[in-house]
Amino acid sequence: MPGKKPGLSGGIAASIKSVIRAGEWQPGDKLPTEAALGETYGVSRPTVRTALKELEVLGLVRTQHGIGTFVVSRPKIRSGIERLASITDSVRESGKLPGMIYGRRTIRPVTLDEAEKMSLPSNTDVLELRRQVTADGETVAYTYDLIPMHVFPQDFESSELQGSVFHYFETKLGVHATWSVAEIHAIESSHVGWGPDADKRRLYVLLDQLQYDQNDRLVMYTRAYFIEGRYAFTLIRRA
Repeated sequence: MPGKKPGLSGGIAASIKSVIRAGEWQPGDKLPTEAALGETYGVSRPTVRTALKELEVLGLVRTQHGIGTFVVSRPKIRSGIERLASITDSVRESGKLPGMIYGRRTIRPVTLDEAEKMSLPSNTDVLELRRQVTADGETVAYTYDLIPMHVFPQDFESSELQGSVFHYFETKLGVHATWSVAEIHAIESSHVGWGPDADKRRLYVLLDQLQYDQNDRLVMYTRAYFIEGRYAFTLIRRA
């Protein structure tokens, strides 16, 4: 057990999460009781209970009333719906190895519908990306991205983009996506994905999102289709 004793439920949840991911507690293992965890961290049982609830929302543990709390054997990828972060970060934070397969990198003019959606002039050029996101080699989402070319330097080559677009923005361009306007829809379609068995996937959760940087400039429009059952959005609410 870790020696750190954070005083807030969020800190305790983060500490327990790190123990699980370090392999000290394996899938199926029963966690210590609330009383034992409270003694370890020097906090009350209600504080421990709140931390465990946060871990349950993240899909890392499950609590059986009267029996105990157990490490989940195969958690889905989860992300807080209020949080703006890359999908690969969410995959990594769920204890899985993220992967990114680029299916398209095309520079083209926006369509009229896209220009209206993105509030851009109709003669704007964009970089269109199509990506397949994986977790431990299993596809969890398909993304369709449009990035205005004025975000990039003049000598930009589309082949430079590998992995997370957010990471590229931050490390190569000094651009930080800080807020977004998003809509979530349930989608049934046999035409969203590609690759092996893609025709068998029909149910998706669509995150339709306009993303802005620290200067309130639009930097990307993304339609991310998350495969139902492999990725879940959560919302932790506090009084």
